Amino acid sequence: MMSHSIVRSGCCFAVCLSLVACGKKFAPADGAPPQEQIIENSNNGVINVDNPKQYPLIAAEQMDAQDKLSVTGTVNPDVSREVPVISLASGRVVDIRARLDDNVKKGELLLRVQSPDVTNAYDTYLKAVNDELLANKAYVRAKDLYAHGAVSLGILEQAEDTESDAKADLNASEEQLETLGINRNHPSSIVNVYAPISGVIIAQNVTNAAAAGVTYAGSPNAFTIADLSAVWILCDVYENDLSKIQLGQTAQIGLSAYPGRVLAGRISDIGPVLDPILRTAKVRIEVSNAGGLLRLGMFVTATLESRKKQVHAVIPAAAILHLHDREWVFTPAGEKQFKRVEVNVGDTLPGEKQEILSGIEPGQKVVASALQLEATAEAQ
Repeated sequence: MMSHSIVRSGCCFAVCLSLVACGKKFAPADGAPPQEQIIENSNNGVINVDNPKQYPLIAAEQMDAQDKLSVTGTVNPDVSREVPVISLASGRVVDIRARLDDNVKKGELLLRVQSPDVTNAYDTYLKAVNDELLANKAYVRAKDLYAHGAVSLGILEQAEDTESDAKADLNASEEQLETLGINRNHPSSIVNVYAPISGVIIAQNVTNAAAAGVTYAGSPNAFTIADLSAVWILCDVYENDLSKIQLGQTAQIGLSAYPGRVLAGRISDIGPVLDPILRTAKVRIEVSNAGGLLRLGMFVTATLESRKKQVHAVIPAAAILHLHDREWVFTPAGEKQFKRVEVNVGDTLPGEKQEILSGIEPGQKVVASALQLEATAEAQ
């Protein structure tokens, strides 16, 4: 009887061990096998998985493309389209018809200057008129006397020379009046100053009752007018990137003030002198501003295509994980490991593919669905 009890107890113990062992591998109440265990090493971005076959790999394709260089710049006026407004008659400003930032047309009245220069110029003109009249009469008389043999040829030539000098003085005095903007038939001490070109007044150096002209203490430039139908974008390009650009190269100009608006420009100058501290050169881009979007001082981004073609990798967009404002992919790092690698993305390509500028090379394998692997890792 005792031996029979011992056998029965041994059988029960074996059955219990069997049930405990089975409970570790499968839970009948759950109706499904346990999930795959994933362990991520946060120090180096390596993820350990039990079944790597659940995450298919795909090889990065190759694409030959021109490398792009993005630089920041500011809007500046084209110096060849900047014109100063100068009053050649010096005096006191008695009337201002325009102000800073005004749009003006060529020939529009800007200011009026009361000038003593007009009095002096008109006095010189009247004297020249009288001298020429007297010299002309003497010349006519000398010709008549010479024709009758009353005077010598030398006297006639002297009278002719005096007449020529008087005419030259008269022409000079007339041109002086025209330069000052004075009508010799209706003289006035007030000189009108007109806009030499159409554009925007970007600088004003005079006020009412201020001095104007080139001989007094006031600024000789009353205004500065700039034609902003075409402007310059001045950018700083690092020394290491200068080999990527050339004169005449096109550029795409993005505006911070108008997201989504892109203007076309052309490189017209690459500065020959580098900044000794920043090691950058000034690059000038000419841009048409017919629409008036560009304002002086605006910040813009210029995208330049390099002259040299670069080999870039291309992968499906689903293979890229956007995390913490950065882009990542997963690459095989061992038999049951994947490593998170940061990449620099470029343009979006047709077929839901993405250009990769750096981080992986063409032919390198990555996880086809980065989000699937990341989501599984976060669920554990």
